[in-house]
Amino acid sequence: MTARKKHKRSRKRGLHPLPLLLLILFFLCAAAAAWWFLSHPYGTEDQSATEQAGQSPDGETPEQKPDGTEETPAGAGGAESGKETPEVEPSEEEILEEQARELLSTMTLEEKVGQMFIARCPEEDAAEKADAYHLGGYILFARDFEGKTPEQAAADIQSFQEASKLPMLIGVDEEGGTVNRISRYPAFRQEPFPSPQELYQEGGFEAVREDTLEKCRLLKSLGVNVNFAPVCDVSQDPSDFIYERSFGQDAGLTAEYVKTVVEAMKGQGVACVLKHFPGYGNNTDTHTGIAYDNRPYETFETSDFLPFEAGIGSGAQMVLVSHNIVSCMDAQYPASLSPKVHELLREELGFDGVIVTDDLSMDGVRDFTDDSSAAVLAVQAGNDLLCCTDFETQIPAVLDAVEDGSISRDRIDESVLRILKMKISCGICDPLTARQQT
Repeated sequence: MTARKKHKRSRKRGLHPLPLLLLILFFLCAAAAAWWFLSHPYGTEDQSATEQAGQSPDGETPEQKPDGTEETPAGAGGAESGKETPEVEPSEEEILEEQARELLSTMTLEEKVGQMFIARCPEEDAAEKADAYHLGGYILFARDFEGKTPEQAAADIQSFQEASKLPMLIGVDEEGGTVNRISRYPAFRQEPFPSPQELYQEGGFEAVREDTLEKCRLLKSLGVNVNFAPVCDVSQDPSDFIYERSFGQDAGLTAEYVKTVVEAMKGQGVACVLKHFPGYGNNTDTHTGIAYDNRPYETFETSDFLPFEAGIGSGAQMVLVSHNIVSCMDAQYPASLSPKVHELLREELGFDGVIVTDDLSMDGVRDFTDDSSAAVLAVQAGNDLLCCTDFETQIPAVLDAVEDGSISRDRIDESVLRILKMKISCGICDPLTARQQT
């Protein structure tokens, strides 16, 4: 066979170069396409281009309604599809906050400052003065019930409420035992309410609960909506001034007592007041002079604070601050006038309700400062509600302090908002009716 024939035969058995080039080109194109799809996921540039062309992302064109408007195809999301995002229902706390703020916005400065005073009920012209000074409330004492029938006492209280644009707090000290303002008179109860110690000895915490419910029924029937109880002070020494009014047990059992009372008062239409913060201990009577408490802070942390923490945790609406000068917290001011003590109550114990002073007419304050200065200092310290007798002097003093910048309007609003929230949440004040009256 010649060389030329061998060469032709070998060319027939080998691969032609053109198909090989096409195969290589095919693989290169496939690789390029794969790279493009991986680097351009569906729903970005393509989706934007589709939407600009008048089509929905799934390729459908919006149909026109008879009125000329476009109807988005079923399945398309967003607000334009007619689907609305479900609204989140506001919480009870948010509703309460909004109602109180709306009511606050309708009030004058004079009305706001008046709301910060729960005054000792004057013996004459009580209804007229409640209206004239826009008082937040009255606190009643034994003299306001002596010689009256329940119907007469209720009528007096109703006259205060009718004279006031905003429903008032009507408070008493019905602790049981040595401090009873109402049940000491047989016209209101056959026997005075027993002390917390007597109740516990006779029937434990169940007796405490039943006694609390009976107190609430009596107070509410008369129009009283605040009881300045329970006493949270820890005392086991009969020689202590506060012992007879206390539960008479250690901090743990006293905390359980406080919790029982606060929980029993829930939903009864009567607000409770935890007293006397930061804890009375073995101090002397601040009704008759200044009391100095030199106990270490650790004592309060491990004992005195525990009943207050139990009451706060159970939903107590108010805390009353004593006039004791507690050196480990503030050696300069009585607790009721001390910003440091109020900050501790807010920050350390987490209380966000209404803080009220002990009576500013007590010698524990009067020996420290005069009536006008006491009221201003009390507001500056962080009190929301001032318990007082001389409100006709103290309300103008606070108004003057606002006008000269010693007390800010925001500080006033902060306290009045808490008071309004408490009144609304306890059913004392209807926000809609109150707005119409202010």
